[in-house]
Amino acid sequence: MARLILISSCLQVLLVFTAVRAQDIPDTGISGVYEVMLGTDDAAYAKKYFAEYGFQVIDSATISTKEALTIYGVNSKLRSYRLQNGTVDSHGLLRILEWEKPLGDGVGYAPVETIGSRIAVMMTNDIFRLHDIYKTARETGKKPWLSTEPIADDLFGLNTGEKNFFDRPVLVRENAVYGEFFNHIFFQRYGYKIPGYGTINLDSKLKTSEFTHHDFIINAKDMEQMSYLTTALGLKAEAKPVVDGDWLKGPKRVFQMEPGYSHWYQGFVSPNNICGKLKFFIPRGAKTNKTENQRIGEKGITLHSFYTAKLNFVHDLVVSHKNLTSTTIQKNEFGEQSFILKDNAGVNFQIIERKTPPKSKPKTVLELVLKE
Repeated sequence: MARLILISSCLQVLLVFTAVRAQDIPDTGISGVYEVMLGTDDAAYAKKYFAEYGFQVIDSATISTKEALTIYGVNSKLRSYRLQNGTVDSHGLLRILEWEKPLGDGVGYAPVETIGSRIAVMMTNDIFRLHDIYKTARETGKKPWLSTEPIADDLFGLNTGEKNFFDRPVLVRENAVYGEFFNHIFFQRYGYKIPGYGTINLDSKLKTSEFTHHDFIINAKDMEQMSYLTTALGLKAEAKPVVDGDWLKGPKRVFQMEPGYSHWYQGFVSPNNICGKLKFFIPRGAKTNKTENQRIGEKGITLHSFYTAKLNFVHDLVVSHKNLTSTTIQKNEFGEQSFILKDNAGVNFQIIERKTPPKSKPKTVLELVLKE
């Protein structure tokens, strides 16, 4: 259940949602998702592409084939670039993994909700501009892009009573862009803001934010397979698993649902950051399974990272979990103590030790502020 606190003034209405703990969660000090990691053999293009969204390189490193094999299990020399969008350093970064010899082309351009697909989500202040850009790029035929028509929805049930020109609706509009080397979801808010959940980089050409959350289409029988996110990593399940389907206009459009189609959904969030959320989907109909193309070393999104000051404690929890495999703690290419864990649903994480807090202090309470 959730408790709703309402604070009003002549300038704003503040809605604060505080979650009630439904399960015993170990205090791991875990962050929200720190980085989404993109495998490629062309870092120059990837850096140029994400620069349009405001991502800039803040660190880089190269490791030998032998080192990459020890850390990642990939027999290839690796050049890594860590990119940050604006001043947000607590979550939502990008790491480009440029493999000299990638293991394969990854999931690639595939039907929507192909099992093994990953999607990264950003906020924007002009979603129709982005839709037009990708629609035009698709028409050139040089790179495959599929941009869904933006659709508006009331996610928080705030539009009570009659809405009109003067009493305007409070909405979010979103769309998905599916591509060969990266999948996006973009969203734009109308009439409200959530501090700490999406910070638009006004210096970016396309006026977008850091990555706010991440979608995983997974190879699993049920969401119980993801329960280790709570028991081993210390993330909170936002609610029990639910079925979403073609009767919901947002998911129907974004996931291109055919009549009669549905999927299981469950979200997880760090108790230390409202942002950097993870959202998992299990298709309830026949879908292509490309999980084997989602392994580390392939092209595309193959890995995500978290950080914690309690690395040894988290590693012990992971090692004791029967459904997880883990490397030993060792330095990654940036000299950070870390380890890789893999689950039985095709998901990979790198857990990094970070003793110093981020400069951008993350929010731990979700505040919905109504505004024009």
